[in-house]
Amino acid sequence: MIDLISYAVTALGLFISWGVYRRRGAASGMRGAALSLVPAAAAMTGVTKFITDLAFSPVKWAGVILAGVAVMLYLTSGVMLSRRAGADGEVPEGKRAKQAKAPKGGRPKRAVEKGGASAGMDPDLADIEEILRNRGIK
Repeated sequence: MIDLISYAVTALGLFISWGVYRRRGAASGMRGAALSLVPAAAAMTGVTKFITDLAFSPVKWAGVILAGVAVMLYLTSGVMLSRRAGADGEVPEGKRAKQAKAPKGGRPKRAVEKGGASAGMDPDLADIEEILRNRGIK
């Protein structure tokens, strides 16, 4: 019965696409025909049966909900583990390397001329570069 409905929708869509082809041209008609063939393809491959079984089966909906709960539990446990690692003082290996490279005083160890401008640099860009360096970005 579901397959019959899919084929009827495909036939109706192809009929409408023929009208669109005559009014708007080949490109619009071909696009309509392509979309019209999707229900028939879904019926032939069994996708339609799968979707109707899923939509009307409470057991399958319970399975979908259970899978969603499992994903939420997994993601929540990951957040909890990452917060616990930060609270214990443990630093992951990647962050440990970044902390070792960071300067202690908050300022990078670079020689900067008076006024913050490096040799041969535009004064406006030097101000921006100094702000970035102070924030540890550059």
